[in-house]
Amino acid sequence: MKTLDASSYTTALGARREQSLGQMAYDRLLDMLVRRDLPAGTVLHERRLAELLDISRTPTREAMSRLETEGLIERQPGGMLVVKEFSLRELIEILHVRRLLERESVMLATGRIPDAALKDLQMQIEALLAAGDPDAPGNWEVDRRFHELIADSSHNAILAKTIKDLRLKTQMFNLSRMPERFEAVHREHLAVVAALRAGDAAAAADAIAAHLENFKQGIIRRLSEF
Repeated sequence: MKTLDASSYTTALGARREQSLGQMAYDRLLDMLVRRDLPAGTVLHERRLAELLDISRTPTREAMSRLETEGLIERQPGGMLVVKEFSLRELIEILHVRRLLERESVMLATGRIPDAALKDLQMQIEALLAAGDPDAPGNWEVDRRFHELIADSSHNAILAKTIKDLRLKTQMFNLSRMPERFEAVHREHLAVVAALRAGDAAAAADAIAAHLENFKQGIIRRLSEF
């Protein structure tokens, strides 16, 4: 069995710490964007943000990169990063398109996903429900696996890629930020899995459409609080 020497162990600990700081920086910056503490058009300077967050520039850079990927900040000519207008309308339009595409995707995927994979997914969802922790990292991982398994099993690469790209733009509204949706999200996923295991494409399509509509309504309620 391979063991880590002291240097490797220290390096591994440092990497985990940087990853944790990167997540913290992302969470804090995202909250500032959603609350409009950083208004649209604000120029973001890595060094100043690192000082504001009281962390080093590496995790700050990582957080900014994630926010750029998700479309919440954008790069201007010359490489300057600025806060993009946070638009509820755009979020609603994205979720409308997701509902259309994922409904089609799940119908195409019906009958193509091995039952063993669906059963394993079902067990993972049930385990998360039993644990009852909206902040558990497994929530996001299982959510990603759920949507990507269906998208990939549509056997339409363009459809699958478009769904994945759109999901990036709404992933900030995870269960850590919407804990009131914890049980509902997992039960909605289970309804889709049950329909897939039964080979009922219409029921699976209705279930995933309802899931995304409920997600949209949850976002609207959350943003109305600010």
